[in-house]
Formats: sequence, C-alpha cells, structure tokens
Amino acid sequence: MELKPVSPTVKPPPTNFAGDVYLTPVHSAAEPSRMNVVLVHFTPGAHTHWHTHAVGQTLHITEGVGLVGIRDGSVLRVRAGDTVICPPGEEHWHGAATDTFMSHMAIFEAPPDGSDPTTWFEPVPDEEYQTANQR
Repeated sequence: MELKPVSPTVKPPPTNFAGDVYLTPVHSAAEPSRMNVVLVHFTPGAHTHWHTHAVGQTLHITEGVGLVGIRDGSVLRVRAGDTVICPPGEEHWHGAATDTFMSHMAIFEAPPDGSDPTTWFEPVPDEEYQTANQR
C-alpha cells in the first residue's frame, strides 16, 4: 500500500480550454497500470476544446450542471452523480453550463505504446456552445 501526497491544483494554459478551468491530479499511472484520474473544475461557461482519447474516457460528474457534446451534434446535459462513457476516438467536448460551476472526475488510460492519451483539436465555436446551453 502507498499513500501519495496531495497534488496541487493547477490552471492549465488556455491552449485546450475556453474559460477558467482548474485541474487537480488524483492518480497517475504507474506501470503496469496506465490509469489516470484528474478532478476537473469548470467555472460557469468554461469547457474543453474538441478532443479524443485513444483508449476512451469516463467522466463522473461530482458537482454542478454541465454539457458533453459530440461531433454529430448530440449534447448531453449532465448533473452531479451522472457518469458519461466516451468511447475511444470519439470527438467530444465537455464543460460547465453557462450559469453554474461543474466538476468531474476524468478517468482515462494511457495507450499501451506510451503515446499521448489525448488528441486536441479546435475550440468549440461560441455559437455552437451557446446553442448547446439552450437545449
């Protein structure tokens, strides 16, 4: 058994996020495991850019109300207690609704070949995000 010290919360560069987002690493993979867990806090209206995960991603909403969008235009409204499974390679984004904070545990694996688990794409257009919030 091992007790790991608390990891500091960091504000990532705006390269892959819109608005104020804060990341708290919870668990980083140690061989032979490849699992990673990050607690992600989104301020109202903050969200990720479009991205995929090579091995998929699980999002467990811990507080607030948020949105998860996929490339076909589908949007899920999520609340504390919901769990969303994003399949490997599915292009998606996620974040807080415009009027509330949202936090989730992001659970994902590093690919077996050691490559980056996340591939980032362009920002979600403001109009698309605003339309999603009105659903």
